Amino acid sequence: MSQSWLIASGKGGVGKSMLTAALGYALAKRQMKTCCVDADLGLRDLDMLMNLHSQVVYDLVDVANRDCMLKSALIGSNDYLSLLPASQSAGHTDLDGEAFAKILCKLKKRFGYILTDAPAGIEHGLTNLIAPSDYCLVVTTPDDVAIRNAERVISVMEQHHKQRPLLVVNRVREELLKKGLTYTPQVVANQLDVPLLGYIPEDSQIVASLNTHENFMDKKCPAAEAVERICQRFLGQYVEMPAPGKLRHWHKKSAGKGGISL
Repeated sequence: MSQSWLIASGKGGVGKSMLTAALGYALAKRQMKTCCVDADLGLRDLDMLMNLHSQVVYDLVDVANRDCMLKSALIGSNDYLSLLPASQSAGHTDLDGEAFAKILCKLKKRFGYILTDAPAGIEHGLTNLIAPSDYCLVVTTPDDVAIRNAERVISVMEQHHKQRPLLVVNRVREELLKKGLTYTPQVVANQLDVPLLGYIPEDSQIVASLNTHENFMDKKCPAAEAVERICQRFLGQYVEMPAPGKLRHWHKKSAGKGGISL
């Protein structure tokens, strides 16, 4: 059965788009037909992150306005991973919840997983996407500002009667953990009262790959390994969470909880 996931964050720049692209790649590598949807209208990012920018002709708003068929707007590099890009000229008022729901319905006939990259914040750009989505995933970094903003996003999801989202904590820095200068991923999850799907360590390979238009998921690096573990848990498999630095004090407690069942 197809699933549509909304990937959201309260604060911009925490790695939401990066996770959407990387998780899509990890699912496709397992031969699961996946579509990433860039719903951050006016700020198209996924086409660059997925190195598909040269293929963009039509976009999400073109499909919503019936200016093109869905198949004409979908782009991709293989049979398992596709992208429905955002419009760089449209605004969030140009896509309402009903139109997005119709697009998701069509995508579910073609793909097993639909990952929607939502705009940061809690405005209409996000709220129009919540109701049509089956599940939600929130991305944050382990700092007070991003955590507080993530809490607001989770509150908005609750107002739309969605089940508690899963959480990914990005840019976890081992050297700060060892000094006690940042929160552990489990502490962040406890603060937000949501299940922790996984965390991604700070990794310079992500920026290096972006600048060379390469996919960091093709590299042997800590971030790619972390996303692979997140993908396994996303699919309901039990995978232990490695414990960098002071993460070791909660690692054993987390190990007995098993995988995420969806």
